[in-house]
Amino acid sequence: MVSMKDISETCGVSIATVSKALNGRTDISTSTKERVLEVAKKMGYVPNSSARALKTNRTYNIGVLFADEARSGLTHSYFSPVLDSFRQGVEEKGYDITFLGRHVGKSELSYSEHSKYRGADGVIVACVDFEAEEVKELLQSGIPVVTIDYIFNDKACVMSDNIRGMEQLVSYIIQCGHKKIAYIHGADSFVTRSRIGSFLRTMKRYGIETEDRYIREGIYHAPDVSAKITHELLSLEDRPTCIVYPDDFSCIGGINVIRSKGLTIPNDISVAGYDGQRIARVIEPKITTYRQNTEQIGRVAATKLVELIEQPELALVERLDVQGELI
Repeated sequence: MVSMKDISETCGVSIATVSKALNGRTDISTSTKERVLEVAKKMGYVPNSSARALKTNRTYNIGVLFADEARSGLTHSYFSPVLDSFRQGVEEKGYDITFLGRHVGKSELSYSEHSKYRGADGVIVACVDFEAEEVKELLQSGIPVVTIDYIFNDKACVMSDNIRGMEQLVSYIIQCGHKKIAYIHGADSFVTRSRIGSFLRTMKRYGIETEDRYIREGIYHAPDVSAKITHELLSLEDRPTCIVYPDDFSCIGGINVIRSKGLTIPNDISVAGYDGQRIARVIEPKITTYRQNTEQIGRVAATKLVELIEQPELALVERLDVQGELI
Protein backbone atom coordinates (compact mmCIF):
# COMPACT_ATOMS: atom_id res chain seq x y z
CA MET A 1 0.00 0.00 0.00
CA VAL A 2 1.39 3.37 -1.04
CA SER A 3 2.14 5.73 1.87
CA MET A 4 2.81 9.46 2.10
CA LYS A 5 6.43 8.55 2.82
CA ASP A 6 6.65 6.78 -0.57
CA ILE A 7 5.24 9.86 -2.30
CA SER A 8 7.62 12.21 -0.44
CA GLU A 9 10.64 10.14 -1.49
CA THR A 10 9.51 10.08 -5.14
CA CYS A 11 8.85 13.83 -5.20
CA GLY A 12 11.85 14.79 -3.12
CA VAL A 13 9.79 16.75 -0.60
CA SER A 14 8.93 16.29 3.07
CA ILE A 15 6.05 14.18 4.35
CA ALA A 16 4.54 17.37 5.77
CA THR A 17 4.51 18.92 2.29
CA VAL A 18 2.83 15.82 0.87
CA SER A 19 0.20 16.03 3.61
CA LYS A 20 -0.47 19.69 2.84
CA ALA A 21 -0.84 18.96 -0.88
CA LEU A 22 -3.23 16.04 -0.33
CA ASN A 23 -5.34 18.09 2.06
CA GLY A 24 -5.60 21.12 -0.23
CA ARG A 25 -3.57 23.47 1.96
CA THR A 26 -2.58 26.80 0.41
CA ASP A 27 0.75 27.35 2.20
CA ILE A 28 2.73 25.46 -0.44
CA SER A 29 3.32 26.44 -4.06
CA THR A 30 0.82 25.48 -6.75
CA SER A 31 3.49 23.68 -8.76
CA THR A 32 4.53 21.56 -5.76
CA LYS A 33 0.90 20.71 -4.98
CA GLU A 34 0.20 19.69 -8.59
CA ARG A 35 3.38 17.60 -8.69
CA VAL A 36 2.49 15.75 -5.47
CA LEU A 37 -1.10 15.10 -6.58
CA GLU A 38 0.06 13.81 -9.95
CA VAL A 39 2.56 11.41 -8.36
CA ALA A 40 0.02 10.27 -5.76
CA LYS A 41 -2.46 9.46 -8.51
CA LYS A 42 0.09 7.54 -10.61
CA MET A 43 1.24 5.54 -7.58
CA GLY A 44 -2.35 4.68 -6.67
CA TYR A 45 -2.36 6.40 -3.30
CA VAL A 46 -5.57 6.02 -1.29
CA PRO A 47 -5.98 7.92 2.02
CA ASN A 48 -6.18 5.74 5.10
CA SER A 49 -9.63 6.30 6.58
CA SER A 50 -8.56 5.05 10.02
CA ALA A 51 -5.71 7.53 10.16
CA ARG A 52 -7.97 10.34 9.05
CA ALA A 53 -10.52 9.37 11.71
CA LEU A 54 -7.87 9.51 14.44
CA LYS A 55 -6.68 12.89 13.25
CA THR A 56 -10.10 14.54 12.94
CA ASN A 57 -12.05 12.56 15.57
CA ARG A 58 -14.64 11.77 12.87
CA THR A 59 -15.41 8.53 11.04
CA TYR A 60 -16.68 10.25 7.87
CA ASN A 61 -19.60 7.87 7.97
CA ILE A 62 -23.22 9.08 7.88
CA GLY A 63 -26.19 6.98 8.91
CA VAL A 64 -29.38 6.83 6.83
CA LEU A 65 -32.60 5.89 8.60
CA PHE A 66 -35.20 4.99 6.01
CA ALA A 67 -37.96 2.50 6.83
CA ASP A 68 -41.21 3.14 4.96
CA GLU A 69 -44.28 1.11 5.87
CA ALA A 70 -44.88 0.12 2.25
CA ARG A 71 -41.47 -1.63 2.25
CA SER A 72 -40.67 -0.19 -1.15
CA GLY A 73 -37.04 0.25 -0.12
CA LEU A 74 -34.84 2.05 -2.62
CA THR A 75 -37.50 1.72 -5.32
CA HIS A 76 -39.57 4.42 -3.56
CA SER A 77 -40.48 6.86 -6.33
CA TYR A 78 -40.03 9.96 -4.17
CA PHE A 79 -37.41 9.11 -1.54
CA SER A 80 -35.15 7.09 -3.85
CA PRO A 81 -34.01 10.14 -5.89
CA VAL A 82 -33.85 12.23 -2.68
CA LEU A 83 -31.49 9.71 -1.06
CA ASP A 84 -29.46 9.32 -4.24
CA SER A 85 -28.78 13.06 -4.48
CA PHE A 86 -28.05 13.08 -0.72
CA ARG A 87 -25.51 10.28 -1.26
CA GLN A 88 -23.82 12.20 -4.05
CA GLY A 89 -23.73 15.33 -1.91
CA VAL A 90 -22.05 13.74 1.11
CA GLU A 91 -19.66 11.66 -1.02
CA GLU A 92 -18.41 14.85 -2.65
CA LYS A 93 -17.59 16.07 0.86
CA GLY A 94 -15.67 12.90 1.70
CA TYR A 95 -18.33 10.92 3.58
CA ASP A 96 -19.72 7.41 3.17
CA ILE A 97 -23.24 6.33 4.11
CA THR A 98 -24.56 3.37 6.09
CA PHE A 99 -28.21 2.37 6.27
CA LEU A 100 -29.37 1.93 9.84
CA GLY A 101 -31.54 -1.05 10.75
CA ARG A 102 -32.62 -2.91 13.84
CA HIS A 103 -30.25 -5.84 13.42
CA VAL A 104 -26.49 -6.35 13.16
CA GLY A 105 -25.90 -10.02 12.50
CA LYS A 106 -27.97 -11.85 15.11
CA SER A 107 -27.94 -8.92 17.51
CA GLU A 108 -30.92 -6.59 17.79
CA LEU A 109 -30.05 -2.94 18.27
CA SER A 110 -32.02 0.26 18.53
CA TYR A 111 -31.46 2.86 15.81
CA SER A 112 -29.45 4.91 18.29
CA GLU A 113 -27.30 1.93 19.24
CA HIS A 114 -26.76 1.04 15.58
CA SER A 115 -25.62 4.58 14.76
CA LYS A 116 -23.11 4.41 17.63
CA TYR A 117 -22.01 0.91 16.60
CA ARG A 118 -21.24 2.21 13.11
CA GLY A 119 -19.67 5.37 14.52
CA ALA A 120 -21.96 7.61 12.47
CA ASP A 121 -20.95 11.28 12.58
CA GLY A 122 -24.55 12.22 11.77
CA VAL A 123 -27.84 10.77 10.57
CA ILE A 124 -30.42 11.70 7.97
CA VAL A 125 -33.94 10.52 8.84
CA ALA A 126 -36.58 10.06 6.13
CA CYS A 127 -39.84 8.17 5.68
CA VAL A 128 -40.15 6.64 9.14
CA ASP A 129 -42.73 6.62 11.90
CA PHE A 130 -41.51 9.71 13.72
CA GLU A 131 -43.80 8.88 16.65
CA ALA A 132 -42.04 5.55 17.27
CA GLU A 133 -40.06 5.51 20.52
CA GLU A 134 -36.90 4.14 18.88
CA VAL A 135 -36.96 7.00 16.36
CA LYS A 136 -37.48 9.58 19.10
CA GLU A 137 -34.57 8.02 21.02
CA LEU A 138 -32.27 8.54 18.04
CA LEU A 139 -33.44 12.12 17.48
CA GLN A 140 -32.84 12.93 21.14
CA SER A 141 -29.46 11.17 21.36
CA GLY A 142 -27.39 14.28 20.65
CA ILE A 143 -26.02 13.06 17.31
CA PRO A 144 -26.31 15.62 14.48
CA VAL A 145 -29.57 14.89 12.62
CA VAL A 146 -31.40 16.26 9.60
CA THR A 147 -34.98 15.14 8.97
CA ILE A 148 -36.73 15.07 5.60
CA ASP A 149 -40.32 16.35 5.38
CA TYR A 150 -40.85 16.35 9.14
CA ILE A 151 -40.34 18.99 11.83
CA PHE A 152 -39.04 17.56 15.09
CA ASN A 153 -38.36 19.92 17.98
CA ASP A 154 -34.91 21.46 17.64
CA LYS A 155 -33.67 19.43 14.68
CA ALA A 156 -32.76 20.77 11.26
CA CYS A 157 -35.16 19.69 8.56
CA VAL A 158 -35.47 19.96 4.80
CA MET A 159 -39.00 20.24 3.50
CA SER A 160 -40.58 20.05 0.10
CA ASP A 161 -42.93 23.04 0.17
CA ASN A 162 -46.15 21.02 0.19
CA ILE A 163 -48.29 23.98 1.20
CA ARG A 164 -47.19 26.09 -1.75
CA GLY A 165 -47.24 23.08 -4.07
CA MET A 166 -50.83 22.15 -3.29
CA GLU A 167 -51.87 25.80 -3.47
CA GLN A 168 -50.45 26.15 -6.98
CA LEU A 169 -51.98 22.87 -8.14
CA VAL A 170 -55.48 23.56 -6.81
CA SER A 171 -55.43 27.17 -8.02
CA TYR A 172 -54.64 25.96 -11.53
CA ILE A 173 -57.45 23.39 -11.41
CA ILE A 174 -59.94 26.03 -10.29
CA GLN A 175 -58.76 28.43 -13.00
CA CYS A 176 -59.53 25.67 -15.50
CA GLY A 177 -63.16 25.99 -14.42
CA HIS A 178 -63.50 23.22 -11.83
CA LYS A 179 -65.45 23.63 -8.59
CA LYS A 180 -66.35 20.02 -7.76
CA ILE A 181 -62.84 18.86 -6.90
CA ALA A 182 -62.21 15.60 -5.05
CA TYR A 183 -58.96 14.94 -3.18
CA ILE A 184 -57.66 11.47 -2.39
CA HIS A 185 -54.90 12.11 0.14
CA GLY A 186 -52.30 9.81 1.67
CA ALA A 187 -52.28 8.29 5.14
CA ASP A 188 -51.97 10.65 8.10
CA SER A 189 -48.56 12.32 8.36
CA PHE A 190 -47.03 15.76 8.64
CA VAL A 191 -46.90 15.99 4.83
CA THR A 192 -50.51 14.87 4.46
CA ARG A 193 -51.78 17.37 7.01
CA SER A 194 -49.89 20.17 5.26
CA ARG A 195 -51.39 19.27 1.89
CA ILE A 196 -54.95 18.86 3.19
CA GLY A 197 -54.76 22.19 5.00
CA SER A 198 -53.47 23.92 1.87
CA PHE A 199 -56.15 22.24 -0.28
CA LEU A 200 -58.99 23.40 1.97
CA ARG A 201 -57.56 26.88 2.42
CA THR A 202 -57.14 27.37 -1.33
CA MET A 203 -60.69 26.21 -2.02
CA LYS A 204 -62.00 28.62 0.60
CA ARG A 205 -59.95 31.49 -0.82
CA TYR A 206 -61.75 30.99 -4.14
CA GLY A 207 -65.11 30.86 -2.38
CA ILE A 208 -65.68 27.17 -3.12
CA GLU A 209 -67.30 24.96 -0.50
CA THR A 210 -65.55 21.63 -0.05
CA GLU A 211 -67.83 18.62 0.27
CA ASP A 212 -66.73 16.03 2.85
CA ARG A 213 -67.63 13.18 0.50
CA TYR A 214 -65.05 14.45 -1.97
CA ILE A 215 -62.19 14.19 0.57
CA ARG A 216 -61.04 10.58 0.89
CA GLU A 217 -58.10 8.94 2.67
CA GLY A 218 -55.95 6.66 0.55
CA ILE A 219 -52.36 5.45 0.74
CA TYR A 220 -49.31 6.95 -0.93
CA HIS A 221 -47.98 4.98 -3.90
CA ALA A 222 -50.90 2.53 -3.85
CA PRO A 223 -52.70 2.63 -7.24
CA ASP A 224 -55.03 -0.21 -6.25
CA VAL A 225 -56.33 1.79 -3.27
CA SER A 226 -56.78 4.91 -5.39
CA ALA A 227 -58.55 2.81 -8.03
CA LYS A 228 -61.10 1.61 -5.46
CA ILE A 229 -61.74 5.14 -4.18
CA THR A 230 -62.01 6.48 -7.75
CA HIS A 231 -64.71 3.88 -8.45
CA GLU A 232 -66.60 5.12 -5.37
CA LEU A 233 -66.30 8.78 -6.42
CA LEU A 234 -67.50 8.03 -9.94
CA SER A 235 -70.51 6.21 -8.49
CA LEU A 236 -71.73 9.36 -6.73
CA GLU A 237 -74.87 10.90 -8.19
CA ASP A 238 -73.14 14.29 -8.28
CA ARG A 239 -69.64 13.12 -9.06
CA PRO A 240 -66.59 15.43 -9.07
CA THR A 241 -65.31 16.95 -12.28
CA CYS A 242 -61.69 16.61 -11.19
CA ILE A 243 -59.86 14.20 -8.86
CA VAL A 244 -56.53 15.06 -7.23
CA TYR A 245 -54.43 12.04 -6.24
CA PRO A 246 -51.76 11.70 -3.52
CA ASP A 247 -49.04 10.99 -6.10
CA ASP A 248 -48.58 10.31 -9.81
CA PHE A 249 -48.33 6.54 -9.37
CA SER A 250 -51.66 6.44 -7.52
CA CYS A 251 -53.15 8.65 -10.23
CA ILE A 252 -52.56 5.90 -12.77
CA GLY A 253 -54.76 3.57 -10.71
CA GLY A 254 -57.53 6.15 -10.99
CA ILE A 255 -56.98 6.65 -14.70
CA ASN A 256 -57.40 2.92 -15.33
CA VAL A 257 -60.79 2.92 -13.56
CA ILE A 258 -61.93 6.02 -15.45
CA ARG A 259 -61.07 4.41 -18.76
CA SER A 260 -62.72 1.12 -17.77
CA LYS A 261 -65.99 3.02 -17.41
CA GLY A 262 -65.73 4.37 -20.94
CA LEU A 263 -64.90 7.89 -19.78
CA THR A 264 -62.22 10.06 -21.36
CA ILE A 265 -59.71 12.45 -19.79
CA PRO A 266 -60.17 15.42 -19.76
CA ASN A 267 -63.45 15.53 -21.71
CA ASP A 268 -65.51 13.64 -19.11
CA ILE A 269 -63.36 14.12 -16.01
CA SER A 270 -60.00 15.63 -15.16
CA VAL A 271 -57.22 14.26 -12.95
CA ALA A 272 -54.09 15.61 -11.27
CA GLY A 273 -51.19 13.90 -9.55
CA TYR A 274 -48.39 15.03 -7.28
CA ASP A 275 -44.58 14.52 -7.19
CA GLY A 276 -43.73 15.08 -10.86
CA GLN A 277 -42.43 11.58 -11.49
CA ARG A 278 -41.13 10.65 -14.94
CA ILE A 279 -44.14 8.42 -15.57
CA ALA A 280 -46.39 11.51 -15.41
CA ARG A 281 -44.65 12.88 -18.50
CA VAL A 282 -44.70 9.72 -20.63
CA ILE A 283 -48.23 8.42 -19.98
CA GLU A 284 -50.98 9.57 -22.35
CA PRO A 285 -52.55 11.92 -21.57
CA LYS A 286 -49.72 13.54 -19.64
CA ILE A 287 -50.63 14.14 -16.00
CA THR A 288 -51.00 17.63 -14.56
CA THR A 289 -48.86 17.43 -11.43
CA TYR A 290 -46.57 19.31 -9.05
CA ARG A 291 -42.94 18.27 -9.41
CA GLN A 292 -41.05 18.07 -6.14
CA ASN A 293 -37.38 18.97 -6.56
CA THR A 294 -35.97 15.72 -5.17
CA GLU A 295 -32.41 16.44 -6.33
CA GLN A 296 -32.32 19.77 -4.53
CA ILE A 297 -33.88 18.31 -1.38
CA GLY A 298 -31.14 15.68 -1.13
CA ARG A 299 -28.36 18.17 -1.87
CA VAL A 300 -29.62 20.69 0.70
CA ALA A 301 -29.90 17.93 3.32
CA ALA A 302 -26.34 16.79 2.62
CA THR A 303 -24.94 20.31 2.95
CA LYS A 304 -26.85 20.99 6.16
CA LEU A 305 -25.86 17.71 7.84
CA VAL A 306 -22.16 18.16 7.02
CA GLU A 307 -22.36 21.71 8.41
CA LEU A 308 -23.84 20.37 11.66
CA ILE A 309 -21.05 17.78 11.88
CA GLU A 310 -18.09 19.97 10.99
CA GLN A 311 -19.19 23.37 12.30
CA PRO A 312 -21.64 22.69 15.15
CA GLU A 313 -21.00 26.08 16.72
CA LEU A 314 -21.83 27.94 13.49
CA ALA A 315 -24.46 25.80 11.75
CA LEU A 316 -28.06 26.92 12.25
CA VAL A 317 -30.72 24.42 13.25
CA GLU A 318 -33.32 25.55 10.77
CA ARG A 319 -36.15 24.53 8.47
CA LEU A 320 -35.21 24.71 4.81
CA ASP A 321 -38.06 24.73 2.28
CA VAL A 322 -37.37 23.57 -1.27
CA GLN A 323 -39.67 24.81 -4.04
CA GLY A 324 -40.92 22.62 -6.84
CA GLU A 325 -42.85 23.51 -9.98
CA LEU A 326 -46.31 23.05 -11.43
CA ILE A 327 -46.36 20.90 -14.55
